[in-house]
Amino acid sequence: MIRGMRPLFHPSVDDITVEGILHTLSDPVRVAIYADIVGSGCAQNCSAFLKVSDKAIPKSTLSQHFRALREAGLIRSERQGVEMQNASRCAEIDGRFPGLIKAIVKAHGIQLEGKGSSRRTKRKASRRQRGK
Repeated sequence: MIRGMRPLFHPSVDDITVEGILHTLSDPVRVAIYADIVGSGCAQNCSAFLKVSDKAIPKSTLSQHFRALREAGLIRSERQGVEMQNASRCAEIDGRFPGLIKAIVKAHGIQLEGKGSSRRTKRKASRRQRGK
């Protein structure tokens, strides 16, 4: 560990709560980050998320999102040089709350699909109104 760096806090799986998970994942950027980490199946660098949902995320804001995910018990982070590797704690959480994470990630995916189709539907309706 680099001198002067505090150790990272990771709650015990027994201290993880449904309320904490739902609160943390109520932020659209955090749920997008977490769904991507879960979907990748391997640890991800923080810098891989400098752009989320086509929006640039400042490094300081990104650090706060990862801290919230870590403190809620959703990810385990490890420093590797100047980078932070973040891995999902799905297996641990699934042992405590079976199916919760899978349901949240699935619902997030459905929501994203719905947003894309509603935009297409609105564009088609707009074209029909203009006679195109």
